[in-house]
Amino acid sequence: MGAGHGHGASTESAAGRHRWRLAVSFGLVAAFFLVELVAGLISGSLALLSDAGHMAADVVVLGAALVATKVAVRPDSTGRRTYGSYRAEVFASGVAVLVMLGVATYVVIEAISRAGDSVEVQTGPMLVVGAIGLAINLVSMLLLRAGAEESLNVKGAYLEVIADAAGSVGVIVAGLLVIWTGAGWWDTAVALAIGVFVAVRAVGLGRQVLAVLGQHAPEGLDVDGVASDLESLDGVADVHDLHAWTLTSGMNVATAHLVLQDGAETAPVLQSAQQLLRDRYGVAHATLQVEERASAHCAELSW
Repeated sequence: MGAGHGHGASTESAAGRHRWRLAVSFGLVAAFFLVELVAGLISGSLALLSDAGHMAADVVVLGAALVATKVAVRPDSTGRRTYGSYRAEVFASGVAVLVMLGVATYVVIEAISRAGDSVEVQTGPMLVVGAIGLAINLVSMLLLRAGAEESLNVKGAYLEVIADAAGSVGVIVAGLLVIWTGAGWWDTAVALAIGVFVAVRAVGLGRQVLAVLGQHAPEGLDVDGVASDLESLDGVADVHDLHAWTLTSGMNVATAHLVLQDGAETAPVLQSAQQLLRDRYGVAHATLQVEERASAHCAELSW
C-alpha cells in the first residue's frame, strides 16, 4: 500500500495574488463613504443613503477580504489547522453576503415606511455625489474584475462593488426623475429597486459560499468522469472512495483509493493519476491510496 500527494499547489491562494487590488479599492471606497453619508443626510435622499449603505458594506467587505488574505497565509501555531487558514477567505465571502443582505433589508424596510409620505429631496447633491460614487466604483470594478474569476473572496468584493455601482446609477436616475417630474417618490422607488437587486446578488454569492463550506465537488467537476478517467489509466483496475472539494478559491483537493492491476508498479500509476487530476481537472493536491488487487479489502464507508 502506498500514498501519493500532489504538491503542485501554490502556498498563495488566488485572493492573495490579487491582494493589492483589494487594498487600492478599499482605500478609494473608504475615502468616499463619509462624503456620501453626509450628502445623503443633508439631501434627505433615501437613494443616496442606500448607496452610502452600500459603500459602508464595501468598506466592511473589502476590509474583511484584506484581513482574510493575510490570515490565510499565517503560519499555524496550534498544530490543529492541517489545511492552514485558507478557509478564512471563504468566511470573508460569507461576511460579504451578510452585509449585503443587511443593507438590502434596511433599504427595503425604509422604502416601505416612506410609502405614501410626501418626500422632498435635494437633487443637486444627489447628482454630484452619485456621479463621483459611480466613478469610484467603476475604477474598483476594473481593479477587481481579474481576481473575481479566480477567487471567491475577491468575487464577493467584486459583486458588492457592482451592486454599489448600480446603486450610484440609481441615485443619478432618481435625481433626474425627481427633477423632470417633481415627484419625490421616485427617490424611494429607485432605492427599493436597488435593495432588491443587492439581495438577489447576495443570495447567489451565498449559495457559492455554502457549496464550499459544505465541501461540495468543485463547480464544473464531474466526479463520475474523474473516476472513469482514473480507471482508464494503465495499471488501474478500480477506483473507489473518491472525494473532491474546494479548500478555497483556486485550491481544489481530492482523495481516492486506486486498486492496481496485477503486476502494475505503484510509482508510475501515482504519477499518471496526479498528472491527470492536475492537468485535466485543476486538482493540484491529490492524496491517493494504492492497493494491490489481491489484497484490496478496503470496505466502502456509508458516508
